[in-house]
Amino acid sequence: MQSKSNRVIKIEPTGSALGADIDDVDLSRPLEDDVIAAITDAWHEHLVLRFRAQSLDDADLVRFSRLFGELDMAPITSSGEVEIPEYPEILVVSNVKVNGKSIGSLGNYEAEWHTDMSYVEQPPKMTCLYSLEVPEEGGDTSFLNMYAAYEALPDETRRVIDGKRAKHDYSRNSAGEVRKGFEGFADESDPRKIPGAWHPLVTTHPQTGRRALYLGRRRNGYIEGMSVEDSEILLDQLWAHATKPDFRWDQKWRVGDLVVWDNRCTMHRRDAFDDDSRRILHRTQVKGSERPV
Repeated sequence: MQSKSNRVIKIEPTGSALGADIDDVDLSRPLEDDVIAAITDAWHEHLVLRFRAQSLDDADLVRFSRLFGELDMAPITSSGEVEIPEYPEILVVSNVKVNGKSIGSLGNYEAEWHTDMSYVEQPPKMTCLYSLEVPEEGGDTSFLNMYAAYEALPDETRRVIDGKRAKHDYSRNSAGEVRKGFEGFADESDPRKIPGAWHPLVTTHPQTGRRALYLGRRRNGYIEGMSVEDSEILLDQLWAHATKPDFRWDQKWRVGDLVVWDNRCTMHRRDAFDDDSRRILHRTQVKGSERPV
C-alpha cells in the first residue's frame, strides 16, 4: 500500500536498516504545508533523509531547518569563535585552513559513533548537514538505527537495562577533543567524576512511541549505580551490539547533498580522509523540546 507521504513526495528507501532519498523537492524554495508534513512523516519513518542535488545558501539552510523547530546556536568551537556571524546557528564542519587558520571544526580525522549533544539535558531532535565541498575518498558518514538495535536485544539484556540511566560526557566532542573550559578533565580517568547529563539507556520517542537504545557516545560513559568495572562491561556489550552492520547505513557524500537525521533514535560516525583534500559542510540543529524519557 502506498503511503500518503509517497503520494505527495517521492520517497526511495535505501534498502538498508534506515534512510531514504527524496529527489523531487527543491529546498531553496518555500515548501507547501502538505510537502512539509510528508517530509516530517518520512523522517519519522526512515530516521534519516537525503536530499540530493540541492543548491542552498546559508539563508536557505536556516529557513528549511526552522520548519522543524527552534534552532540551537552552533556549539562552542575549540577556538571559541562564531564561524558565520550572520548565521550563528550554522556550524562549519571542515578541515580547510585559510592563512593557517581553520575555517571550521572537526578537521579530517575519524569521528566516533555518537548522538549529537547527548551531553545536555535536552539534546537536539534533528541535525541537518549540507555539503559544499567533499573529498573524492573518505569523509563518509554512517548511521545506526537504534530502534532496531533495541528490538534485537535479548530479552534478558532488555530487563537488565530497563530503568537504568547513563551519564553522557560533556568534557569532549565527538572527535575526542577536550572542549574549551573543560581542560581540567583532560586526564580524568574516573567517569563518575566527569560532568555530563544523565539519560535513560532506553528511551521512548515522543512522536512515534517506539523504544530505542540511547547510548550517546562511548568515551567516559557510565551507568548509574554500578561499579565502574561493571558499567564498562555492560556498556561494551551494548555498543558491540548496537554497531553491528545489521543496523547501519552509509552515506557517500556528493556536493549538494542535504542529510537530516533524528538524534533521538540514531547514532552516526564519520570516516577519516586525506587532509590534503577539502571538505566543507554546514550544519544546523533543531532544539529538542523535552528530555529523553
